[in-house]
Amino acid sequence: MRFPVLALSAAALAALLTGCVVAPAAPVYAAPPGVAYVAPTYVSPGVGFVWAYHPRYGWGWHHPQYGWHRGWR
Repeated sequence: MRFPVLALSAAALAALLTGCVVAPAAPVYAAPPGVAYVAPTYVSPGVGFVWAYHPRYGWGWHHPQYGWHRGWR
């Protein structure tokens, strides 16, 4: 009789303590001060690309590992 009570309380405790902490997402489309925002003209080229501003070339799709889409360096 004592085992079901312990098992039930352990399961309830485990359910209460499990979870995931998610950091708030940074704004994807953020223009630096003094720069006009330009919306994307085509869809994202793949997973992981974000719409970002390049100081020399302007707005474009950037991937943290693969760099700028369409060859920007």
